[in-house]
Amino acid sequence: MNIVVLDGYALNPGDLSWEPLQALGNLKIYDRSLPEQVAERASQADIILTNKAIVDGDTIKRLSALRYIGVMATGYNVVDVKAAHAQGIVVANVPAYGSASVAQLTFSLILELCQGVGVHAESVRKGEWAQSKDFSYWKMPLTELQGKTIAIIGFGQIGRTVATIALAFGMEVIVSHKHPERDKMAGVTFKDEATCFREADIVSLHCPLNAENKGFVNAGLLATMKPSALLINTSRGPLINEPDLATALNNGIIAGAGLDVLSIEPPAADHPLFLARNCMITPHIAWATFEARKRLMDKTVENVQAFLEGKPQNVIKA
Repeated sequence: MNIVVLDGYALNPGDLSWEPLQALGNLKIYDRSLPEQVAERASQADIILTNKAIVDGDTIKRLSALRYIGVMATGYNVVDVKAAHAQGIVVANVPAYGSASVAQLTFSLILELCQGVGVHAESVRKGEWAQSKDFSYWKMPLTELQGKTIAIIGFGQIGRTVATIALAFGMEVIVSHKHPERDKMAGVTFKDEATCFREADIVSLHCPLNAENKGFVNAGLLATMKPSALLINTSRGPLINEPDLATALNNGIIAGAGLDVLSIEPPAADHPLFLARNCMITPHIAWATFEARKRLMDKTVENVQAFLEGKPQNVIKA
């Protein structure tokens, strides 16, 4: 059984072990694969594993030996699932491995935008406190979360974890979700998407990316938000029309944004949000705690093992 890992470095830069996967077949690991390298590198593979390397329909049609595509992530938009199914290829992902870590980063962004711990710590390092005439000072408005309204857009495992943390802070939690009756939660109120954006002090995106919602956070929707509101995205970059967000931030339409994802990663050096007012961007790290990556590695191996035993799990439907 030939197993090819197309982009293993992000998952395992050296602090995890590939040995459990090696035990399942002839394993070849590439740190990174450019789009034009995927077909050649996977040409003899029965199983390919990818995190962000794109496996498109044309590539899938060329891979005659391929039987299984494992996505080493929860989001699977990097794989043409319909094309894979047409070829009789199983596609599986790893759901919920990073819920706690993504929720943690979500609140890291919120807290930095509201409290400015990093801003003030850097100020002290620069000597500003030592030179201050007062015992206390602040370089930005400081905001208390208790009593504020957070709108969670999408209510899967990550969204629910964010809601739990928000409730612990004493926040009002409103949610836009397709299945409110199925997924109801104490302390959470379900509302339509437009109402969520209009009423929230903080909007946090936790919905999967699809053709219907690509770029749905645009100038029109941003204009309905409170001028004091914050937008958080730890889901997928293309959910947001980024030039529209940059304009909204620079014109004071909303107060700030915290983003862990962008539409193209890595982004261009002249990305419009890099210079946008009160916009904090981290390099897609919400998923990357050691604990989350260890769970991801373990579940990836479990998925492959289950497939080899004829009992595939976490299979993605077309």
